[in-house]
Amino acid sequence: MKDLVVIAGPTAVGKSDAAIELAKRTGGEIVSADSMQIYRGMDIGTAKVTKEEMQGIPHHLLDIADPSEEFSASDYKAAADKVIADIRSRGKLPILCGGTGFYIQAVLYGIDFTNEETDRSYREELEKRALTEEGRRGLVDELKEKDPASLEKIHENNIKRVIRALEYYHETGAPISAHNALMRKKEAVYDYVGFLITDDRKVLYDRIDKRVDRMMEEGLEAEVRALIEKGAGKTAMQAIGYKEMVEYINGNISIEQAIESIKQGSRHYAKRQLTWFKNRENFHVIDRSTLTDPGNEMIDIMQSFI
Repeated sequence: MKDLVVIAGPTAVGKSDAAIELAKRTGGEIVSADSMQIYRGMDIGTAKVTKEEMQGIPHHLLDIADPSEEFSASDYKAAADKVIADIRSRGKLPILCGGTGFYIQAVLYGIDFTNEETDRSYREELEKRALTEEGRRGLVDELKEKDPASLEKIHENNIKRVIRALEYYHETGAPISAHNALMRKKEAVYDYVGFLITDDRKVLYDRIDKRVDRMMEEGLEAEVRALIEKGAGKTAMQAIGYKEMVEYINGNISIEQAIESIKQGSRHYAKRQLTWFKNRENFHVIDRSTLTDPGNEMIDIMQSFI
């Protein structure tokens, strides 16, 4: 039996359902690898699995932080390592499931976060600049000048990672892209097997659009308003679905524009996720579109490798 199973893939591809079914068959427990599902109260917009949907399978690292808190990749790695060790100590199979590639990579390869918190004042300066559109554009241009390779991996709208890359350069004088390349050459710290679930692009995008419509019906606007009332932090509010609703609530765009922007942002995010995970050559790709009964066949394939 492997130390760890990883189920990765783009948003709305069916990772959670697959992980639950695999856990039911193998006596496993699920460890979430989603950078926004860690936050309490961010349920609808993150498509967080409900108690009913869990079907009695233990889920870990959901709702472990307040949206007003900063929760770093370093914090996540420490929490995940602890949970995985606990699951294994009880003779169960840990199933790391999610779409946040950096979190998954951090766990699998024990990524070093040296100097992450050394100069808080510089980070605060960058965060202050990022409060305006002009300031955000300036940060992206600065990163393009100092570490253009990073912008091939970091979407310019992901201002948190843009800031982190600039912060790393400020601290070390070296590009974070070089550091990440070095980290990718590290040996995995777990004996794991990884699966990447994909689907026909048109089918996936249609599923994403329907999911966004369902989120609106389930009360995404009310959820965002409640988070604003509680003083949710800027990191949490930059998540797809939340930042667009904030723009609508602030009167900057119409509800129709917000919904379309969420759909478009989610589709673009899915595309970036696929690109990121496909570069992990040691993940087994399972294409749903080639299967007649994906729900069962995907699990059969996974079990054959575990």
